[in-house]
Amino acid sequence: MKRVLIVGAGKGGSTLLEILYNTDRMKIVGVVDRNSTAPGLKKAKKYGIPSDYTWENWINKDIDIIIEATGDEKVLEELLERRNRKTVVIPGTVAYIISELFEEKESLLDRLRIQTDNQELILNNIRDGMIVINNQEIVQFVNKGAERIVGISKDKFKGQDIKNIIADTRLPHVLRSRRREVNQKLVLENDKKVITTRIPIINADDRLIGAFAVFKDITEVMNLAEENTDLKEIKTMLEAIIQSSDEAITVVDENGTGIMINPAYTRITGLKEADIVGKPATADISEGESMHMKVLKTRRGVRGVRMKVGPAKKDVLVNVAPVIVDGKLKGSVGVLHDVSEIQSLTSELKRARQIIRNLEAKYTFDDIIGPSSEMKIALEQAKVGAKTPATVLLRGESGTGKELFAHAIHNESDRKHNKFIRVNCAAIAETILESELFGYEEGAFSGAKQGGKKGLFEEANHGSVFLDEIGELSLHMQAKLLRVLQEQEIVRVGGTDPITIDVRIITATNVNLEKAIMNKKFREDLYYRLNRLPIYIPSLKERINDLPSLIEHLIRKINQDYGRNVQAINYDASEYLKNYHWPGNVRELENMIGRAMIYMDMNEEVIKKEHIPNLLTSPDSSKDKMEVDGTANKTLQDAVEHYEKEFIRNVFKENNYNKTQTAKELNVSIRNLYYKLEKYKIEKDDMQNFS
Repeated sequence: MKRVLIVGAGKGGSTLLEILYNTDRMKIVGVVDRNSTAPGLKKAKKYGIPSDYTWENWINKDIDIIIEATGDEKVLEELLERRNRKTVVIPGTVAYIISELFEEKESLLDRLRIQTDNQELILNNIRDGMIVINNQEIVQFVNKGAERIVGISKDKFKGQDIKNIIADTRLPHVLRSRRREVNQKLVLENDKKVITTRIPIINADDRLIGAFAVFKDITEVMNLAEENTDLKEIKTMLEAIIQSSDEAITVVDENGTGIMINPAYTRITGLKEADIVGKPATADISEGESMHMKVLKTRRGVRGVRMKVGPAKKDVLVNVAPVIVDGKLKGSVGVLHDVSEIQSLTSELKRARQIIRNLEAKYTFDDIIGPSSEMKIALEQAKVGAKTPATVLLRGESGTGKELFAHAIHNESDRKHNKFIRVNCAAIAETILESELFGYEEGAFSGAKQGGKKGLFEEANHGSVFLDEIGELSLHMQAKLLRVLQEQEIVRVGGTDPITIDVRIITATNVNLEKAIMNKKFREDLYYRLNRLPIYIPSLKERINDLPSLIEHLIRKINQDYGRNVQAINYDASEYLKNYHWPGNVRELENMIGRAMIYMDMNEEVIKKEHIPNLLTSPDSSKDKMEVDGTANKTLQDAVEHYEKEFIRNVFKENNYNKTQTAKELNVSIRNLYYKLEKYKIEKDDMQNFS
């Protein structure tokens, strides 16, 4: 079995991959292309074939054949120069021609159905043999080519089990496997050797209705290779393929006289065979120079020439290539592309690129560092929530990573291929926030764009919107947001018609929403809508044991940003950072590590204590402690935590230590309650001793 490397995964390389993958005598060991989005790389991944971005990694491996499918002569020259002596290099031009012919042949074969009289006439005039069977393995059709090659008349074929006619046929196997077999060798009972392609026939409802084989006598193929020096014979062989092509094709002879067009050409230009065949190559041109005549004169192809054709002066792009047989010019073939269709495709491409640019969810759960139990609880809640459409409320101090969680939740959800739009509610002025979120109609206010504008909720349809600093919204905007959550619809500024949307809303705040409700600054009904899936992200102080992992991650990240090669932090520096209370959380830690690395010499690889800026003394070591409810508390946060601990302790006791009932009364999830009980070391036995 020959080991094959395909260099170039574009159109030609992708088609060759499909051909060789179905060939028993060839094994594709790798596919290479510098373009990571090349179709051949996706196909290689589908088939489990290794892929790479550079062929240099493969040149010294055990390769029998290298197919250069990039079309780049420089790549071909380098491959020829650096290959092993036993390795055969096939040029890209050959690969391209093979892919083009294969695609045209596939286009014909995919269109074949149970034959009508007209189809039978066409199939009887091709030189390949063809046999069609139904799903019961009974022969339904044979053409004259098959009669000639097999040596059996049509009458003896029809209505017979195919195995009774050709004992070694694999058509029944194709029926069972529903998988095509391409270019397989078979020896018939009359000792003729044929190359055959077998394809299952599957209708639009994915129902198997039969299979067919197209085969060629190898001797006949060799004769055809010598005989195909006349353009009219080429026309006869390829006419069926050309007629079935969706590409508009026109063919002229060596004198520039039209000899063939296909239905797609008539559809685009409005010109019929009578208008073109037998007429000069200029007959179809309304504006511009005949590219057929230019190609016949220069013997060189042209691509992407714009001109107008037909009575309607249709705007088209033209590609024309010469037909040269044995060094003699025999004519030229032109392919026309409707510019209006190209413009439509270009517009769709721009839209697709815009969508890609707006897919801004950059982080996944793998980017969130935190082996501590506190962070694991938050991550588990977020992963569960990502699989549901529920509204998520991320709570935690500033700098804890709420936005990372929002990114990760979107990327873990079934909306990950749609837009992720971020909105900082505190950063946008109240006067323009409404029009930004909900859009506006034309004339809604002075300076409004003609035709109006979509809002961010419309832009994010079928995706996610992340509303950061939700606690900063005004009561007016809170009412608008409540309508989105309740009705799944918005009304543009200046409009009256509701617009239905499908958006997953993720919110975040470091504000005490419960206190804001008491102060009439936040709507209680909106709070209950947002608080359906609350996730508390612990502060760095609460998960100080995560500090080594976080520092290691930040060092790698900042190395890339600053071009440094810092490897670690020493023990003294690490302990110094552990004793700090980190009011700015992970954001402050990243700032501190970045500043330390800036102060280091370029050849230093370990962060030391002297590299770290002076830190404020941790409140834990302060002698100025305030007494709150008889407990020494250092900060407002400590006082809040002390109150929360006592409140949970009392409710837990009142509910006879029933965790489910306690969570329900506290209006928190059972996971969150478990986290709080573990955080404050509240246990049933301790409660009984305490009481």
